[in-house]
Amino acid sequence: MSAAGWSESPLSEPAAIAPPLWLLAELTYRCPLHCIFCYNPVNYAQNRNELTTAQWCDVMRQARALGAAQLGFSGGEPLLRDDLEQLVAEGHRLGYYTNLITSGVGLTEDRIARMREAGLDHIQLSFQDSTREMNDFLTSTKTFDLKSRVARLIKQYEYPMVLNVVLHRYNLDHVERIIQMAIDMEVEYLELANTQYYGWGLVNRAHLMPSHEQLKRAEAVVNAYRAKAGNKLRILFVVPDYFEARPKACMNGWGSVFLAVAADGTALPCHAAKSLPGLEFPSVTQHSVRDIWYHSDAFNKYRGDAWMKEPCKTCPEKKKDFGGCRCQALALTGDAANADPVCSKSPQHAEVQEIVRRAHQAQLDPGAQANSQPILFRTDANSIKLSAKNQ
Repeated sequence: MSAAGWSESPLSEPAAIAPPLWLLAELTYRCPLHCIFCYNPVNYAQNRNELTTAQWCDVMRQARALGAAQLGFSGGEPLLRDDLEQLVAEGHRLGYYTNLITSGVGLTEDRIARMREAGLDHIQLSFQDSTREMNDFLTSTKTFDLKSRVARLIKQYEYPMVLNVVLHRYNLDHVERIIQMAIDMEVEYLELANTQYYGWGLVNRAHLMPSHEQLKRAEAVVNAYRAKAGNKLRILFVVPDYFEARPKACMNGWGSVFLAVAADGTALPCHAAKSLPGLEFPSVTQHSVRDIWYHSDAFNKYRGDAWMKEPCKTCPEKKKDFGGCRCQALALTGDAANADPVCSKSPQHAEVQEIVRRAHQAQLDPGAQANSQPILFRTDANSIKLSAKNQ
């Protein structure tokens, strides 16, 4: 690796590195919701810079030239960008399969009609719960009725109906009602994604972590509905890592298929990578996407297995799970190069089990959390406060 932060001459591309397949354009960190499990960086309020329309179009062209085929528009709330329709049209022109990941806030009939005309292929709508009270509490907004109207618009404009609900202690016991809501909305794909503890989810982990019993009950409900609904409603149930004995193959391996570009142009190999210390992530405003993907130190840092320590180094499963999640290893052990402690082979696995045990205790005795930090909603004020605290 060179002192300048690039692995070799940009004229040479390592044959072992496949091109990116999925480009996630995090168009803005602005959002009208204040979700307590948001994966956006906790310090997002420190940086209000956003790429221009021309810069985003250039990023899309470069990534497509490398081979990227899937393009996701996310945020924050991507509908807060006035140029979203223009970006969708450019993505369609380039040949991407385009996906809008949205809370629904700002998706009027006029805008959905324009995005349909621009060639948008797919819309993923988020709900927080099946009831107005819990949905609006978890976002600290009054958006349940708005989301319901947006769901009808998505069906009206003949998009495949894809619904995402993040699960946690507050709504896991509502899974049956959530599934029934999806059926009533004529949803084709329902993603029940248990909270992953990054960003604001990590800050609020003590409040969000469910008990193992909650998870088992919810999974039983999901399996019963799967058997009954068949292919009419496809349900994806993502279990939170802390309850597993093996880590997930995060992003199918660091710098393997996934390229995220943050609102300010920072290129990342996963959503949460900004949390890793000692890595300077390159910007698309200063380097080409090609050079970033193939030659930056940040994208090469955890590729392959040369970086691995024991027990990952000699583990026969390292080609399947790639050592797990680097951001989770950092959050739970203080060293991103350690084995993901979700893995039962990790020396720190007992600490994960203790976190799960405390979550179970909190279910039995809500007063046990009396001394924990109160829930922190995703707000500019809380972002600034936490940034100052972490400095």
